[in-house]
Amino acid sequence: MTLQFAQQSPDALPLHVVGSDDLDSFIETLTPAHAAWVRASVFSGAIGQSLVLPGEDGAPAAALIGYGTETARARARFVLAAAVPSLPALTFALAGGVPADKLEQECLGWLLTAYRFDRYKSQAPDGAALVAPEGVDETRVEILANAEALTRTLINTPAADMGPAELEASARGLADAHGASIDVTVGDALLEQNFPMIHAVGRAAEQEPRLIEMRWGDEGPTLTLVGKGVCFDTGGLNLKPGGSMGLMKKDMGGSATVLGLAQIIMASGWKVRLRVLIPAVENNVSGNSFRPGDILTARNGLTVEINNTDAEGRLVLADALAYGAEENPDLMLTMATLTGAARVAVGPDIAPFYTDDAALAQALISAGPQMADPVWQMPFHAPYEAMIEPGIADLDNAPSGGFAGSITAALFLRRFAGDGRYAHFDIYGWTPVPQPARPKGGVQQGARALSMALPQVLGL
Repeated sequence: MTLQFAQQSPDALPLHVVGSDDLDSFIETLTPAHAAWVRASVFSGAIGQSLVLPGEDGAPAAALIGYGTETARARARFVLAAAVPSLPALTFALAGGVPADKLEQECLGWLLTAYRFDRYKSQAPDGAALVAPEGVDETRVEILANAEALTRTLINTPAADMGPAELEASARGLADAHGASIDVTVGDALLEQNFPMIHAVGRAAEQEPRLIEMRWGDEGPTLTLVGKGVCFDTGGLNLKPGGSMGLMKKDMGGSATVLGLAQIIMASGWKVRLRVLIPAVENNVSGNSFRPGDILTARNGLTVEINNTDAEGRLVLADALAYGAEENPDLMLTMATLTGAARVAVGPDIAPFYTDDAALAQALISAGPQMADPVWQMPFHAPYEAMIEPGIADLDNAPSGGFAGSITAALFLRRFAGDGRYAHFDIYGWTPVPQPARPKGGVQQGARALSMALPQVLGL
């Protein structure tokens, strides 16, 4: 699926964006017939409303779309997208009404309304199309929309069709499309090449665990993206209850997000040396599953006591992080659907991130609202370090007590990230209730904010 603007056309219908507070003054600009039509309708300019204005021949001549009140807009994201499904499947050209600083964001939301996960059912009919307004970077918005579509589709695909091998195939497809190189270490070769924790977590599954490594670019600063690729998480021997297992196809949302971000970077032609690392596993149950009480030795030599096999994401990320740190990149990022504690803290819409880098944090805080991609900084709270030190090993993968679960997971990962600039995102990767431009299902979080913040931080 390709999300794109419509071609410029003289047949595109004018689309007027009208706020509730501006409706009366807008009606005064209309012809008497159209003014009477609007007054006779239920159109109030509320968010989600649309109204087609007929021409003299009865065919659509223009349309209105509600922009709500300032208070309502402050509580919404992708305001125009709320009404797009109610428009007829015609081509429209914006005729004003959207503030310049919101125009690109609203156009992105419009394109995202066209996303469909249709692998297992017939495709829905095409919806309303939009001509790129003047002043909007058409290419950039399309790049962002299609990166989001990639991430959503990877997350939405069930684990039977998106295991470690299929995730590898998707990464290879992305690499081929952009001229990147790719190397994959599979199965027992993980032990031979010193990725013991990736192997331990994934060895019980039918599909062998693997580390996917993609490289692109030969100039500029070095950027390493590490994405959690747990394609399904049963919890291992600490088996999840059925209600908690139902969404575990999304446990590779971190890898899906870094692949989406990589697509943005490569399609935009950034002058960076990009490296993507994805430990792809399925945390399953069999006679050779790793066990509670086991002590594993990570790639960097730290030992980890396993107190819960359902805290497996940080284990596979640890080996990948240690591997990434060996090249001392200018910046390294992790993306992971890591903890339920993060969801309790900020809910499903906000992507919490951790970093000690003040410049990166400020750039992300600024970029989030501009990119309709809310993020929130959380602390690497040093006094909690003792909570991840069990006594008989260097680290504990699942501290007891239940407090600060997202923070302790982030502190755990930081032990493997080396001494360079580092940030960690603890994302949800899922929209539980349909929202404008965000249907229920997989969703990308943090990538758009990063796409705006990283050029500033890396000096591109």
